[in-house]
Amino acid sequence: MFFLGLFIGVSSVTTVALAVLVGLLVSGKGLPINGAVAAQGNAPVAAAPSPSDLPDAPPAGPVKDVDVAVDHIRGNKNAKVTLIEYSDFECPFCLRHKGTVDQVLKDYPNDVRVIYRHFPLSFHPEAQKAAESSECAGKQGKFWEMHDKIFEAKSASAMSVAKWKEEARKLGLNGDAFDKCLDSGETAGRVSQDLQEGTTAGVAGTPGTFINGQLIEGAVPYATLKQAIDAALKG
Repeated sequence: MFFLGLFIGVSSVTTVALAVLVGLLVSGKGLPINGAVAAQGNAPVAAAPSPSDLPDAPPAGPVKDVDVAVDHIRGNKNAKVTLIEYSDFECPFCLRHKGTVDQVLKDYPNDVRVIYRHFPLSFHPEAQKAAESSECAGKQGKFWEMHDKIFEAKSASAMSVAKWKEEARKLGLNGDAFDKCLDSGETAGRVSQDLQEGTTAGVAGTPGTFINGQLIEGAVPYATLKQAIDAALKG
């Protein structure tokens, strides 16, 4: 009787856990991150790598200041509101978030500037090379064009190194120079630096968006970004 009761108890717990897991997946809220659901109204956010996968970093501090000579900036470079996005090209929530950020730029053409920084997650096999390819394109002045092409490829489930080389030529880049940059890992250090700095600033998953220094986690609704932007404009 003891073993029968134990079996029934374990089965009940397993059934409950399975029901919770299915509920999370159906709801679109994503799985818990390190034991907690994503912040900002359970906004979908891809979990960060385990601590062993992350570079060593000091305790969380402020996000790194924008360097107009180094950072990739979209929008008015002198805008009052700065949106710094730590993102992973292979992250489905980042793809969703891109549409929201595009809408922000349309609605605030003079007041908001967007800075893209890399945060490729270790369990996304195409994310690292996708990030490097955007930087290789950036060396030829077309970071944002490649950025958009990569997200288009993500939407079409067509991410690969061969795809980036194909898109580089379609964008009119020097194909041989692009291939050499991507194959050699020439821009991997830049990507790793962004990841390190994002981790230091407290980014725990993607997308991680700072609005004038305030971190908002996950692919939040447009209204959430708008509220933060409007508050920053009044401040």
